[in-house]
Amino acid sequence: MRPAITKSPRKSAPAIPASPAERDLPVIDALYAVGGLTRTGRVTGRGRRKRAAGASAEELRRRSAAPCTAVNGVAWLPVPGWRFPWLRAGFSTRIGGVSRAYCADDAPGELNLGFTAEDDRAAVERNRRLLAEAVTGSPEVPISVVRQFHSGLVVVAGRDEALRERPRKADGILATESGLLIGIQVADCIPVLVADKRKKIVAAFHAGWRGTVKRIVETGVGRMRMEFGSEPRDLIAAIGPGIGPCCYAVGEEVVSEVESQFAYSTELFHEVYDEEPVRLKYPMLFLTQRAPGHSPIGPQIHLDLVEANRRQLLAAGVRAKAIEIVGGCTSCQPELFFSHRGSRGHAGRMMAVVGIRGERKKS
Repeated sequence: MRPAITKSPRKSAPAIPASPAERDLPVIDALYAVGGLTRTGRVTGRGRRKRAAGASAEELRRRSAAPCTAVNGVAWLPVPGWRFPWLRAGFSTRIGGVSRAYCADDAPGELNLGFTAEDDRAAVERNRRLLAEAVTGSPEVPISVVRQFHSGLVVVAGRDEALRERPRKADGILATESGLLIGIQVADCIPVLVADKRKKIVAAFHAGWRGTVKRIVETGVGRMRMEFGSEPRDLIAAIGPGIGPCCYAVGEEVVSEVESQFAYSTELFHEVYDEEPVRLKYPMLFLTQRAPGHSPIGPQIHLDLVEANRRQLLAAGVRAKAIEIVGGCTSCQPELFFSHRGSRGHAGRMMAVVGIRGERKKS
């Protein structure tokens, strides 16, 4: 008979005391709460990807409305719902114009609006007059622009500003004067237009991923409120064509920057798998012997810059129903738009313009 074996009680592991950093977390959380913020740990790599929404590129694609053909064959996109007699606004396409730098030899000219190294300056100046005529009815209306450098800087421009040979550096521009257009140049970045319906003030913002992280749109709407007394209930906004979440794959640098700035960052990312027909039909052909985590096969992380800037407009006080999304992906619609990424850097520039018609009346 085997002797009974008495088991000694199992000793529990001693509790590990909290580190000094962990003991300070309640104090840190309280400081964040004073500013209306919530502390979030930065999560990168596999952990973050598990939280990103999965989707196909087709599911993320936003189609653009058909362009409106105007004077001299120039095609541009008006903002649906912006039917105010005093307001002129729209987003250009590449259709129309006299530039030949980015089209085939046997193709008609195009509407490049940027003074790029490849294009002729006189052709671009002609294109800008064609756009002004298409949007306002007059080719003589000047277009005031800025020297964009992916910043959070916003300036106020007037008619004299439109005549400057060397524009100021900024990525946002405001105007209160009538008789001119203010414009932002884009070729993938997101153009955002804002207008105050009551005070008749207009704004245009250039929001690439860097400008988005620097909150260019929030900053600009804040300037409208602070300097001109704009009320959120009077503001309307339009987000124009840019690279869509269907095509905008980003790396860890961009992911980390966005995550560090926005508590809702996980809602801006999507996991997108390669949709090549051969890969989908014969997935075994693409298996790899590399160790897990070292294989190039797998999902890409795509960023939704349109949604990121819509959220900034909401954070700045603009009502959701006052925000128009014109749509269109510059990368996957090359017949309609210029795309810096889609053409690997060989691209013209489009423009988002907005202006005040006629003489302003005192509010």
